[in-house]
Amino acid sequence: MAGTLYLVGTPIGNLNDLSPRAIETLKSVDFIAAEDTRVTLKLLNHFGIRRPLISYYEHNKVESAAVILPRLLGGESCALVSDAGMPAISDPGEELVRLCAKGNRELLKIQKEAAAPGPSAVITALAMSGLPTQRFTFEGFLSTSNKSRKEHLETLRHEHRTIVLYEAPHKLAETLGDLYDVLGDRDIALGRELTKLHEEIVRTTIGAALEKYRAERPRGEFVLVIRGAPVEKGPRLPLEDALALVEEYRAGGMKLKDAAKRAAAETGQSRNDLYHAALVREKETGAEE
Repeated sequence: MAGTLYLVGTPIGNLNDLSPRAIETLKSVDFIAAEDTRVTLKLLNHFGIRRPLISYYEHNKVESAAVILPRLLGGESCALVSDAGMPAISDPGEELVRLCAKGNRELLKIQKEAAAPGPSAVITALAMSGLPTQRFTFEGFLSTSNKSRKEHLETLRHEHRTIVLYEAPHKLAETLGDLYDVLGDRDIALGRELTKLHEEIVRTTIGAALEKYRAERPRGEFVLVIRGAPVEKGPRLPLEDALALVEEYRAGGMKLKDAAKRAAAETGQSRNDLYHAALVREKETGAEE
């Protein structure tokens, strides 16, 4: 019987954010696959956990997967962890999960015991940003290539949802410059050192943030939360044109309420204004229902 790959969320800064369930999982597995064994060992020592570690990160994921998968198929259990947050989210663990799901559906047990969720820098920064949270898009880290980074941002120029990015301190000013050039001067919240001693949320505009971090050296890892593009409404047609459209829909058998709603959506007129104007006109002509 195949073993189980557990996805265990780890703290994004404060070690006390590790959940009791995550601790229990880390203690119970046969071995732990860690992005950086030094970082994970610090976490394990803090909670008195003694389990074997295997390195699994971006530049050795192919070789490590060749070791991990046979052990899982042999019945062992493995906890996959990243340095901070949920593994497989903007993280090399994504590939290991994909291999398990694709190669052997029994290997990755999709049940409540297969994941011990934990803190997320994306959700934490979004919640603290003061920007719309109902719909958002997470874009991970932008490319280090100027050309690729700007091409990526161009795809977000008309994105209406709130945008969330990760960025390293040494690239922050350059990224803010590209954001300003491509997206314009929008609202932005910059989360720094989240859940740590020097946690900071800077709520400002892209232009003001650019000036700030050109003048001072950024420190710590950043999460950028950016307001989406405004929803542009089409040109509003004159009321008479909208009423003519209502009459056309009515002639086709549509009820007045539905005709007014459809015409309002197509012309930019207020549905209520259009309904009442059409109702008055129909009363005058004797054509009302």
